[in-house]
Amino acid sequence: MAWKVLFFQTTRGEHPVKTFIGEQDPMIRSKIAHSILLLKNQGPFLKPPDIKKLQDKLYELRISGTTQIRIFYTIYHSEYYLLHAFKKKSQKTPNRELKVVLDRMKEIL
Repeated sequence: MAWKVLFFQTTRGEHPVKTFIGEQDPMIRSKIAHSILLLKNQGPFLKPPDIKKLQDKLYELRISGTTQIRIFYTIYHSEYYLLHAFKKKSQKTPNRELKVVLDRMKEIL
């Protein structure tokens, strides 16, 4: 069964995760596409190290390699919403990245 994966859309009609993916080099875009496909195909059965639960209803899709990419998502009505993506440069997720995600999550939930 394929799960529905949607890209969060801002009130201006922008898709921040799509934009982020488009700015990456082809190798990283390929890895991101593979991870999104895993999420689409396995949904709630996808386990670490591919995903990590951060809070209630907030998860991160983890893309590893020379560049660490994180895509935050939430689940609402059995649909996966990709909220925000960034290149991880430190152990801890920066607070400004979490604030963006939580604000976008409020718009969906």
